[in-house]
Amino acid sequence: MLKAVNRGAKLYVVDPRRTSSAKWADAWLGLNIGSDIALSNAMAYVIIEEGLADLAFIEHATLNFETFKASVQEYTPERAEALTGVPAEAIRDVARKYARSDRAMICWTLGITEHHNAVDNVLSLINLALLTGHVGKYGSGLNPLRGQNNVQGGGDMGAIPNRLAGFQDIRDPEVRAKFERAWGVELQPDYGMHMTEMLAAMNEGKLKSLFVIGENPAQSEADQKHTEHLLTGLDHLVVQDIFMTRTAELADVVLPASSSWCESEGTVTNSERRVQRTRPALVPPGNAKDELWILAELARRLGHDWGHPSAEEVWNEVRSLAPMLAGMSYARLEAMGGIQWPCWNEEHPGDEFLHGRLWSQDVGEPAPFSVVVNDPPVEMPDASYPYQLTTGRRLDSYNTGVQSNDYASPLRRAESLDVSPEDAHELQVAEGDFVTVASRRGEVVAGVHIDEALRPGLVFMTFHYQDAVKVNVLTLDVTDPKSGTAEFKACAVSVVPVKPSEPDELDRMLAEVVRRGRRDVAGSASGD
Repeated sequence: MLKAVNRGAKLYVVDPRRTSSAKWADAWLGLNIGSDIALSNAMAYVIIEEGLADLAFIEHATLNFETFKASVQEYTPERAEALTGVPAEAIRDVARKYARSDRAMICWTLGITEHHNAVDNVLSLINLALLTGHVGKYGSGLNPLRGQNNVQGGGDMGAIPNRLAGFQDIRDPEVRAKFERAWGVELQPDYGMHMTEMLAAMNEGKLKSLFVIGENPAQSEADQKHTEHLLTGLDHLVVQDIFMTRTAELADVVLPASSSWCESEGTVTNSERRVQRTRPALVPPGNAKDELWILAELARRLGHDWGHPSAEEVWNEVRSLAPMLAGMSYARLEAMGGIQWPCWNEEHPGDEFLHGRLWSQDVGEPAPFSVVVNDPPVEMPDASYPYQLTTGRRLDSYNTGVQSNDYASPLRRAESLDVSPEDAHELQVAEGDFVTVASRRGEVVAGVHIDEALRPGLVFMTFHYQDAVKVNVLTLDVTDPKSGTAEFKACAVSVVPVKPSEPDELDRMLAEVVRRGRRDVAGSASGD
């Protein structure tokens, strides 16, 4: 993106915080948390009212335009300004620039999807692309940026509750029959549960055993106290991971696995759908085993002898069952340096971009517009909890910190409650002072970091240092009914300075932060 900006591309950043990306932008639209749909609908209103919609494309390739058009009539830029906090003229400007551009892309991350209306947020962005024809052609489209490598690959392989490999619907009888023939078993024609549904099933006593592979729900899920209660209440918990995570500490059985990016043979899919080869550079340490070996051994001990297939043999089975990956032999992946799916056969080069069919004579199934409405966060600030907490990541760290906290980084600092200069003044706190942050679910103590990127009333924390500051004790476990994603991006909190008259507690907190949260910073500063 920065290379494109340096070549003259326009960059508009929409974020409640003035992030580092915003510093490179032509304009920063600092919207209120949870007002994304109001902003998208207002942009659509401007595009339609000013005659900037691609009506030929809409007629050729979409459905439900008139219904959608009627639904955004109430979202004038002036009304959207009241809902989003973004000036009406800034909304008009970004809408015009987006619609008039020859090529334009909308990229987003968890700021769109970690809300109780996550899917509707995404649909509002899809509406803008359909409205302007910025889809199905080179340099245009919609791009959900991934937070870690191979998130896309997990979906490709069917690590989602309603799809088999290649995003094939398990309720489709033909799809199911194909997999049943290959595997020699009958598959249930029902969708599985996503993580939120699993937690609910644990709470109801319906789910009694859990096999966790490469995930740390004890620290990554919202309302952490409740999640840990559910995990400890299971009859049997198995964790397969490369680290002894907090979830692994709760497990009945821990299976130490190889680190797939450097110790295993296989493939990885990046955010542009490019499948690439991975090769082992190191031998797994100690008793760690390749994950294919672990799964094959589990199958054998459950009465199913799969042998010990190689990574290439497993990949060839995937290719034989998932048409979108059929042309991606190891030999072709090696020769071409990776291939983008779909790749239908061994002569196909892979598709550089998706949805090109929408511009062809035979569109197939048209792309529908979706009617979505502004729906603020479930928990808003009030007199008891006057601040709005949003959570996110920092550049140097991974998720709950399992993969990154034990090495030094000059970028890293201890976990903090980031506050605006105005709020710091109001609270009478300075950089490094300790505060108690409380929500309706729990409370934590953290040091203060004063951040000019924040507006008054908005505070920010990460979830990288859960051993020192259990941020997800604060977060709300209300979820999007369509995706199951929790609303990590918005909850109401109170902030109270820790008084110097409490020396024992203050000493304890200082010792804890130094012991757990700042060891990396100290190591970096000393050159270790």
